[in-house]
Amino acid sequence: MKGHTLIKNAKIVNEGKTIEGDILIENDIIKEIDTSISVKSADMTVIDAEGNYVLPGMIDDQVHFREPGLTHKADIETESKAALAGGITSFIEMPNTNPQTTTVEKLEEKFTIASKSSHANYSFMFGGTNDNLDEILKVDSKTVAGLKIFLGSSTGNMLVDDPKVLEKIFSNTNMVISVHCEDEATIKENLAKYKAQYGDDIPMEMHPIIRSEEACYLSSSKAIELAEKTGARLHVFHLSTGKETNLFTNKIPLEEKKITSEVCIHHLWFSDEDYAKKGSHIKWNPAVKTSKDRAQLLEALLDDRIDVIATDHAPHTIEEKSNPYTSAPSGGPLVQHALVALLEMHHQGKISIEKIVEKACHNPAILFDVEKRGYIKEGYFADLVVVDLNNPWTVNKSNILYKCGWSPFEGSTFRSRITHTFINGQLAYNNFKVLDVKAARRLTFNR
Repeated sequence: MKGHTLIKNAKIVNEGKTIEGDILIENDIIKEIDTSISVKSADMTVIDAEGNYVLPGMIDDQVHFREPGLTHKADIETESKAALAGGITSFIEMPNTNPQTTTVEKLEEKFTIASKSSHANYSFMFGGTNDNLDEILKVDSKTVAGLKIFLGSSTGNMLVDDPKVLEKIFSNTNMVISVHCEDEATIKENLAKYKAQYGDDIPMEMHPIIRSEEACYLSSSKAIELAEKTGARLHVFHLSTGKETNLFTNKIPLEEKKITSEVCIHHLWFSDEDYAKKGSHIKWNPAVKTSKDRAQLLEALLDDRIDVIATDHAPHTIEEKSNPYTSAPSGGPLVQHALVALLEMHHQGKISIEKIVEKACHNPAILFDVEKRGYIKEGYFADLVVVDLNNPWTVNKSNILYKCGWSPFEGSTFRSRITHTFINGQLAYNNFKVLDVKAARRLTFNR
């Protein structure tokens, strides 16, 4: 649907305010925003958003779409379609695929795959290892989202556990370094203790005790100490404990922060009380922890110690998830249900729509210097999501779009519904249907 599209009578959410008005899209760009825009031609597509909100498309800075090499779980095509259905118009994908994205050659291969199959705008993280500093130094920071380092819990050789190597990486790159922080030695010690007690069939409720608050805090604080020592630009992924939130500041604006943090939907939604019912379906690394942690994470998000909301979408097959504790992989699918879960939290009085937009749209754009996305502004790309806050629906097998076919939200009823998703000015999703439109582009960075 290239050409002119006019969205009328919308509640437009942008930069902390909600205004009523119209949005004119011309080709891929937001051409005009005003209180009333008249229909300019007979061939203009007009969408009446009466009573509904229009948000910028979400920018999800942390997903695992499993391609190449793990495509029995997911692939870029299937998961990017689910992302559009969930109001996510841009994603940044992680390097722990097979082969891993730890050389410039493998990085470009992923970009080639996405250019042919992605339905949402895309970029990738380059992966750091104990022995690929030379490759890291070859990466052009203007064409890739950033660098990902696993300081705990990874596949293959992606765990970076050599302090000298870490310091070299932190000292020699100007890219945003995103880190997974869990102390591996602490986890191994805890796991050995419970394995001795239970064998392989450890109760799922032990997961946040094995992957403990101590393991998270120890690793996060060390990463921050190293960033402060080297002057590196550090982003700490998926905080899961209240204790860690005190490592971050809200005293300076995001644009000036050298050390930033993120929380994921599942750590804001679930708690350790849910393991009894959900089992391995909420087994993530870092682990879902206590209801007190959940409340403290939300508090830190609202007071701006936490800067970004993401999903850490990481699907596995239901068969894999059905294994005993020690062989059931961690991670779950989330992109399709992230925004509606946040809007449900809004219905519950926990967070404003303006704050959701700030943390899931504006701030990822600021943090990663994403060019002309994440806002509803004239001259920006028309990545837009129309949401109806009063149109309930229930998550079930028939409406799940993930390749793995399941969701930790199955059986949940959400009061809000995404009715339209525009990507680069084209309507790509409409009321539970992903349209046969390929308008996605590689993200560019204003660095």
